[in-house]
Amino acid sequence: MMIALQLVLLVLIAGAVAYYTWCAMSTVQFFFNHKQELNTCSEPVSVLIPVAGVDEDAQKNWESFFAQDYENYEVLFGVMNPKDPAIPILEEVVAKYSDRARLIYGLEVLGLNYQISNLIHLIDAAKYEIIIFTDSDMYVQPHYLQTVTAPLADRAVGLVTCGYLGHEPKYLVTALASLGRCIDNLPSILLARKLNGGKLDFAIGATMATRKSILAQAGGLKTIVNWIGSDYLIGNMVAKAGYRVELSPYVLETDGGNESFQQLFRRELRWARTIRWNQGPLYYGNIFTYGTVYCILLLLISGFHPWAVILCFFTIAVRTVQALTAIYGMNCPKLVRWLWTLPLRDILSFVTFVGGAFGNSIYWRGRRLSIGVGGVLTE
Repeated sequence: MMIALQLVLLVLIAGAVAYYTWCAMSTVQFFFNHKQELNTCSEPVSVLIPVAGVDEDAQKNWESFFAQDYENYEVLFGVMNPKDPAIPILEEVVAKYSDRARLIYGLEVLGLNYQISNLIHLIDAAKYEIIIFTDSDMYVQPHYLQTVTAPLADRAVGLVTCGYLGHEPKYLVTALASLGRCIDNLPSILLARKLNGGKLDFAIGATMATRKSILAQAGGLKTIVNWIGSDYLIGNMVAKAGYRVELSPYVLETDGGNESFQQLFRRELRWARTIRWNQGPLYYGNIFTYGTVYCILLLLISGFHPWAVILCFFTIAVRTVQALTAIYGMNCPKLVRWLWTLPLRDILSFVTFVGGAFGNSIYWRGRRLSIGVGGVLTE
């Protein structure tokens, strides 16, 4: 029995080592060999930011969208709840940048996915054909608009999306969150892209740049207003409509502040269950991505036998190289000082993977929701 268990762990560890290697190669190919192109034609753009509550450094983040090296654009903020504490801050921001900022609030709820409800209203209010959806807790650099809109000059491109992470986390929990996004989430997306012939068939919610006409052709947001995983679905809709979904090398900045471990776990469990519904059986293939966790089990079962110790050192070394490749590829060297948390990060990822494989309940912005058949939300 113990020998059989050791063999299973060996297979899982071998799969994980291969996975780490492919992720590192995909990261090098994309970030080290990929030039950031800038948009030179400056088509007018509407930036749409759905807001719910006040995140860390909210005003600083929102004001970063008004420091763009881009001539013709507007920024629209949408708030569902007329009593949302973000409204007074947003009113101050809009007053300060009144030439290109607008705020609409007290919006009608169109479905259980409030973010999509919000975006539907923002799209209706947007002046321009090119629209960019972005989360409300993002900070952007002045070249952000020039970078994310550049691929749209190619009419075969229907949507541009970006990764995001905290480049300089100050606290343990936010460091764990940033490491997960940097060394796990984005590399896995790059690997999926590589295995799919350089194409994506989904998007990342931090940024989605597209055109109104393309979104309408793909079916529009009203078709997913009661669904979980709207970013995945929007990218998938655009891909199925015959357009390319491009991943930009631009990585947005987000700071979770001093959030609690419970907040982090709830969010990542929600993501895991969302991914399970979006990916179906492919979700369970992630079992081959937790080599360091399996090393702990192998050491315990083998009684720290020398061959197991050597194998585990090798696995940890490969994982560390992969993590460093991602950190420097995404230009966040200050994450290196948090690399000592890698075992905890990997254990957390494994626990959320297991939790994501079961159950349908999620916690989202203070609401307890259930994921029904096919990913439809119920309350």
